[in-house]
Amino acid sequence: MTGTLDYGSIMNRAMRFFVQQVLSEVSQNGLPGDHHFFITLDTTYVGLEMAPWLHERYPEEITVVMQHWFDNLEVDDIGFSVTLNFGNNPEVLYIPYDAIITFVDPSVEFGVKFEQTDAASKSGDAAYSIARTTNKKETSEKTDQSSASRPSSSTGEKDADIVRLDEFRKQ
Repeated sequence: MTGTLDYGSIMNRAMRFFVQQVLSEVSQNGLPGDHHFFITLDTTYVGLEMAPWLHERYPEEITVVMQHWFDNLEVDDIGFSVTLNFGNNPEVLYIPYDAIITFVDPSVEFGVKFEQTDAASKSGDAAYSIARTTNKKETSEKTDQSSASRPSSSTGEKDADIVRLDEFRKQ
């Protein structure tokens, strides 16, 4: 046992759970009012799944927007899957919570920046890989059973915007 509590890690885990709860609510009920999310991702995180062309274009990080057009939002304990529109190209992303750098809802001036550790963001986690493989099979079976009755999360036909949050960060 160490001599101190790692409050930073505890807070990071709590805030990632918070993001999971927010996304679960949105997956069930859609985005209420003017809410929308800017989510910056570490594209080097081993568990992140995205199209190769997107990874080539954004080799280190990408900010995605969930606002006017998104679909198939599925949330699990490891991360979430969502279909976003990139220049009229719908692409499925799987985003582990640990790959999130920032989560911002500008409609209510809320945002959180997660501390990234080199070990976690660059190497992934063996437990993640096992859980993700298992969850993929379970999610696939659940999706097949419920996709006909599940309402779409789409709220319009506008392309997703990719926004860099660097200009909004305080120095």
